[in-house]
Amino acid sequence: MINNRSQANLTLEYKPFSKALGETVKTGIIRSNMIAVFTGLCMALYVYDASIAEHWLAILASLVGSSFIIGAAGAFNNLYDRDIDAVMERTRNRPTVTGQVDTRTGLALGIFLTVAGTLLLLFASPMAALFALLGLFLYMIPYTMWTKRRTVYNTEVGSISGAVPPLIGWSVISHDYAHAGIWALVITMILWQMPHFYCIAIRRFDEYKAAGVPMLPVVKGIKRAYTQSNVYLVLLSASSFLFWSFSPIVAVIVLLINLAWLVTSFKTYNPAEQKAWATKMFIFSIQHLILVYLVIVLYSLIAKALL
Repeated sequence: MINNRSQANLTLEYKPFSKALGETVKTGIIRSNMIAVFTGLCMALYVYDASIAEHWLAILASLVGSSFIIGAAGAFNNLYDRDIDAVMERTRNRPTVTGQVDTRTGLALGIFLTVAGTLLLLFASPMAALFALLGLFLYMIPYTMWTKRRTVYNTEVGSISGAVPPLIGWSVISHDYAHAGIWALVITMILWQMPHFYCIAIRRFDEYKAAGVPMLPVVKGIKRAYTQSNVYLVLLSASSFLFWSFSPIVAVIVLLINLAWLVTSFKTYNPAEQKAWATKMFIFSIQHLILVYLVIVLYSLIAKALL
């Protein structure tokens, strides 16, 4: 909780209202998740040889609707976490902390985006709407309100909601979920999130400790986070073969990308410079996911064009 001293020392930073709203809905997270939605959509277009021209309106509605639901999750999360955000340096100037976006405005924004996003997704595909609302529920209840402040396994719980976006994109084109390709992407995103967020927790170790958020490095130590990151990277590498039914070429390329991340972890780790290792791993994690998305999207579009 925030004491009076920390509130008094909080440097308020007021911004243009449009920027304040953008930070409230976390536009950076919207962008990254929309790439995942688009990747799942491109996979389904290729697998089922679907016509973009026939689905263009549903695709457009799904992209806008998904961005609204993801933005709503950001708004609700910012409102709920504003007490711990005020303690952490990187979040202490969020509009929901400074009061520039008050509770009523934040709630109204989140509710409007949820309703509008759901209606758009229902038009695109009822299953897409269902997955989007499931992702919102998983992010807010099991993760934000239940495990984030109670257990070191909060990252694992949060990873489930973080892996829902590809299913939204896939559902716009097909309601057949038997193909291993989409689940390969979902599993990749689940496993990717642990090393990624462990590295963030190491880099912001003191802030998470001050806020009382039980991130794995804070509770169990950085060495434990390093070991556990490598376990997940091994699992991530093994999961590459799940892409085989989608494309052996994609499976091999993704395997090489995953192995490169694992090798980077081993080669750059130094017990005396753990935060430096975490920074390198964090940067690589972003590059890794972008590369995986790019490989899948390019293969899907190029292979579909050649069919």
